[in-house]
Amino acid sequence: MTQFINKKEDIVAEAVDGTIATSGGRLKRLDGYPHIRVVVRSDWDKSKVAIVSGGGSGHEPAHAGFVGEGMLTAAVCGEVFASPSVDAVLAGILAVTGPAGCLLVVKNYTGDRLNFGLAAERARAFGIRVNMVIVDDDVALPDLPQARGVAGTLFVHKIAGALSENGADLATVTAAAEKVIKGVSSIGMSLDTCTVPGAPKEERIPLGKAELGLGIHGEAGVEQIDYSDAKSAIGQLVEKLATSIDPNKQYVALLNNLGGASVLEMSILAHELVNSGIGAQISHIVGPAAMMTSLEMRGFSVSLYCASPEELMALQATTQLSAWPGVNSVSPVEIMQLPDGLKPIRPLASDHAETRSFLTHCCEILIAAEGDLNALDAKSGDGDTGTTLAGAARALLKAMDELPLADHTQLYRAIGQELSQTMGGSSGVLLAIFFAAAGDAASSGLSMSEALHSGLNRMQEIGGANLGDRTMIDALKPALEKLDGGLPQAAEAARAGANQTAHMDRARAGRASYINPEQLRGNIDPGAEAVARLLERLSV
Repeated sequence: MTQFINKKEDIVAEAVDGTIATSGGRLKRLDGYPHIRVVVRSDWDKSKVAIVSGGGSGHEPAHAGFVGEGMLTAAVCGEVFASPSVDAVLAGILAVTGPAGCLLVVKNYTGDRLNFGLAAERARAFGIRVNMVIVDDDVALPDLPQARGVAGTLFVHKIAGALSENGADLATVTAAAEKVIKGVSSIGMSLDTCTVPGAPKEERIPLGKAELGLGIHGEAGVEQIDYSDAKSAIGQLVEKLATSIDPNKQYVALLNNLGGASVLEMSILAHELVNSGIGAQISHIVGPAAMMTSLEMRGFSVSLYCASPEELMALQATTQLSAWPGVNSVSPVEIMQLPDGLKPIRPLASDHAETRSFLTHCCEILIAAEGDLNALDAKSGDGDTGTTLAGAARALLKAMDELPLADHTQLYRAIGQELSQTMGGSSGVLLAIFFAAAGDAASSGLSMSEALHSGLNRMQEIGGANLGDRTMIDALKPALEKLDGGLPQAAEAARAGANQTAHMDRARAGRASYINPEQLRGNIDPGAEAVARLLERLSV
């Protein structure tokens, strides 16, 4: 996979300097590049307990992103997924530790334990007070004698950092950190592995599978499971987490993006988490956000901690660090009524067996075509035409019993209103205009064919598309011109118009107008294809 990097050997040094350069002067680094990469607070005066953490790079914004007021005093950065050296850790300790002492927060990996542990021993030989805590919050592998340290480490950083900022002594800060470590539980899931710079990607997770309980260095998890949707993914995690929490207590959840999940996906996962089997026990949430990542891994993790009122205050304490997303209480979704004039006034529902059957058949055709239309749209757009049309079809099927099926004039208007609410994008608006205008025309006494032509004219007037512009108009207009001759003739005209769009090198309307001719050539416009396919299936 191509990555935005320069030389492999310069990755960490350049990333650290980028973080420091954009910190607004809050951060600086020790000399000793490239072997010693330690990020420290610019405002640190050694009068308080220093909180030092770190480990391999590739987990950004951890660890350097959490250096600042109320969190870490210094972060020691190793190579990607590799522990920093003993000398680098020692340099960090010596640089920031004063009479109040230092707490090392170390994730439970052999390299980190050894290098941080030896650095602590050497620092003590200098007469420096150093304590070390080991975070082992991963509950994915319950039988593992040495559980891994993962995103739950951030609870330790924030609570210990807040106590230090408020002047607590080393013993108090250490005891608080140990309490958090004892109580925090984490587990992760991913749909794909990550790509270590300069190394081939391990294609370990097949399509249609998700890996449960994998580590933040891309190491294999406890099992690979069938993946269907976000709800089931959260359900699998919750099942594992539920065994390590008290059903009678309230928890703070930390929802962490492992690097490659989109903001949209993380919001959906947040929705599923607060509505899951343990949702009622989650009083507050940190995130969703990328906090402790695994390069670009397309996954997430959930950490739970039963925070005392004092610990909750520490988690909520103000910090200038943008990498810390803050802690928010979980509350029910509040719903406001639509403003006056926007709440739909529905016509009286009525039934008509023939109309119901015809409309249902139309919807079923569009739903069946979803995958094909998406694949076609992906060649010249954003790949969602099929989903947009199928979503509208499903909404119409759901609303069928509320439609005025026996009154076609009102039915056109009702379909337009339904599409304006349920069908996204410009196509939804245009089709809503089409049916609303057709309904207005029908109410004035025009025939069905004339009413549909009127709807098409209004759609063209507002949308601005004409024949030859490579849109659904290229199939819809010739089809309506042949409609009086019956559905087979209309379908034949629609197919000819749709096929012609494959020979049009430029679109003059819609999203495809931004696409270069090479991508358009040879591909039928998906909107035109949808019209042609619908009429062809109806005419059979």
